[in-house]
Amino acid sequence: MKFITIVCLLLAGMTTSFRSGDSTVAYDFVVAADGSGDFTSVQAAINAVPNFRKVPTTILIKKGTYKEKIVLPESKQNIRFEGESSEGVFITNDDYASKKNRFGEEMGTSGSSGFYIYGINISFRDITFQNTSGPVGQAVAVFVAGDKVQFHHCRFLGFQDTLYTYGKESRQYYNHCYIEGTVDFIFGSSTALFDSCVLFGKNSGYFTAASTPESRKHGYVFRHCELTGSGAAGSFLLGRPWRPYAKTVFIDCKIGKIVEGKGWNNWGNIANEKTTFYAEAGNTGEGSATGRRVPWAKQLSDSVKAQYTLANILGDWDPFQSFPSAK
Repeated sequence: MKFITIVCLLLAGMTTSFRSGDSTVAYDFVVAADGSGDFTSVQAAINAVPNFRKVPTTILIKKGTYKEKIVLPESKQNIRFEGESSEGVFITNDDYASKKNRFGEEMGTSGSSGFYIYGINISFRDITFQNTSGPVGQAVAVFVAGDKVQFHHCRFLGFQDTLYTYGKESRQYYNHCYIEGTVDFIFGSSTALFDSCVLFGKNSGYFTAASTPESRKHGYVFRHCELTGSGAAGSFLLGRPWRPYAKTVFIDCKIGKIVEGKGWNNWGNIANEKTTFYAEAGNTGEGSATGRRVPWAKQLSDSVKAQYTLANILGDWDPFQSFPSAK
């Protein structure tokens, strides 16, 4: 009996190794829907991470569908989530804004999210986040409020309001991600940089609805992204201002014919035309022609365009230094 106890204690202190690319990565916890890991739910793994841990905790999520309502609190920091594959790992929920809670009250847009991220210095890779409620109005897949949150090779699936970049002081980085939806499917007040992402418009709507605070220099910046979709030609606009000082910039992107010539919308308030900052530079594709753009949108000069660097947008946070193997 004593021998068995000692073996169990030794195993409890071990990490699990998983081969990723050309290197073997050690994982602190493994989540597996089939029961073969440490936990069967993502929330249980989050709960097991010590509060305010100074060193990274790495969590492997094995292939499967995890239908959960997840909260990653601010006390959970420096966590790296690795999925086995973005096509095989699904974190889903089916709440939506007009859905009633147990008290008969509507959940609202914020309440509809399936995953709430408040933690600081959090990384996700090769995971699909999906709101499966369908075209029923606002239905958030992921709600990101924490600072220094990054996503690599992830997918965000939904319809209206798919990705909510909530935190006003939050900095977020999206690298080679796929994001789809209809109306305002990337929205919120955070500073967010999107590198080499695919934005897929379904039906008709707006790619973005930023609510950038007046005090923030940058809102949304899209670099080397592709804007496409299943909607008809001219069925989408690049963005509209959820709040008056919305800031959204597209640089060196491939903009498909799905984008209507005028490009932008003032959300029914002409005063927003004086306060928003909507700009483009170096874009290509059938929807990139600037001749019909609204007169209050801007075209960046080469010198100004060159200022949109990782350091200038995200400040003292370099996502690739937070988790060096995230590239």
